[in-house]
Amino acid sequence: MTQRLAALGEGDVLQLLRGPGLTLQLPPFVARLTSDIPRVAIDLLRLYGDFELGDVDDFADFHLAVSHDRGLHAVWRRLAGRRQARFSTDGLAAFTTLPAQQAFHMVEWGLNWAVTAHAHHFVVYHAAVLERGGRALVLPAPPGSGKSTLTAALAHRGWRLLSDELALLDAREGMLYGLARPVNLKNQAIPLMRAFAPDAVMTEPVPDTLKGTLSLMKAPADAIARVREGARPAWVVVPSYEAGATAYLEPLPKAQAHLLLADQAFNYDIHGVNGFEATADLVDGASCWAFTYASLDDAVRVFDELAAAP
Repeated sequence: MTQRLAALGEGDVLQLLRGPGLTLQLPPFVARLTSDIPRVAIDLLRLYGDFELGDVDDFADFHLAVSHDRGLHAVWRRLAGRRQARFSTDGLAAFTTLPAQQAFHMVEWGLNWAVTAHAHHFVVYHAAVLERGGRALVLPAPPGSGKSTLTAALAHRGWRLLSDELALLDAREGMLYGLARPVNLKNQAIPLMRAFAPDAVMTEPVPDTLKGTLSLMKAPADAIARVREGARPAWVVVPSYEAGATAYLEPLPKAQAHLLLADQAFNYDIHGVNGFEATADLVDGASCWAFTYASLDDAVRVFDELAAAP
């Protein structure tokens, strides 16, 4: 019988993390995680409680670890109350050390890195994906565009969340997939989303990171329950937050949309001609728009109208 992470207590999760590792089903992947940091167990239960567990003997695509840093410098930092954490994959350190309070964010960043570095059976874009009626909305955007805030809002207003960060395109069937992982919120987006979606499950804010204050928002239950379902691309929308702006869409040339997606793809060059053709097919089958907004309520209205249009 399938067991979900939420069936375990915090102590059980930490024991698995410290021992053989916790195996988590993250369709279409399986990840095995180890950690000696209690906060990781707490946030795993909060954000991934609805996901299925695997067995310790199951094959895992990714082996990830986040642990307290060791050595002389680590001893000094611990005595000073400034413990550091280190991320590694397959036993090899991948990032610089960061304050231990950022350990769970290191898990998320590390999983992003593992997928983009190895999942080349997909064309992987840095873009959010949501679904309505079997059709996928793709939101590619550079940092600061308000993509994640908009994604979080739509996910709590009738759109199914596939992904906030990584859009996975199966080029053979032309379908988009996501992992229904948490949405990464920064700075003023955190209180904004608490007010917009009071029932949203979020981690405690972590201040003083390189990106400011961070919090992760759990994917809604329906998104996790349907995590294996893909969606066919229907809209490519490039969002831009602009204080005081009236929400509006304007047509985006398909050539420009293609260039933007190519620029936001992690493995476009690896796929070569197939990457070009897959991206061209995605864009050709979608309506493409630039979107400016300030109010989340207005943004939701505009996207609902877009989905309702023939």
